[in-house]
Amino acid sequence: MIRSDSSRTWSDPKQQGFSLIGFLCTLLVVGAGGWLALRAGPGVVEYWAIEKAIVAASAVANTPDDVRKTFDKLAAAGSIDAIAGKDLQISGRGKDMKVSFAYEQRIPLIGPTSLVIEYKGSTARDVPEKAAN
Repeated sequence: MIRSDSSRTWSDPKQQGFSLIGFLCTLLVVGAGGWLALRAGPGVVEYWAIEKAIVAASAVANTPDDVRKTFDKLAAAGSIDAIAGKDLQISGRGKDMKVSFAYEQRIPLIGPTSLVIEYKGSTARDVPEKAAN
């Protein structure tokens, strides 16, 4: 007796995997995310360099002017172009000095579309508030 497999259809619930359309949509989403990461990546690396530079500058300087001068030297050595020493907000003196910065970066994407990223940082550590007794 010859058995026929004509009972199997394309909508068999046992079949699994991506359809071509599902694969292309997934590829589009992953590709767009990767492209945005490649465009924004250098700005994020520069932000990390700025954070390290303000920590280093505030550790070796005692006055706001010294912090600005030291930051400018570190920025020149580290290829930091987003901000300069004059853009730093500095409060206090000596060990109690707090250095902070804020800037935004506009990354052109396609045509009139741009990605705007706001960067902020500070040397001040967030101290948790004590619970009220």
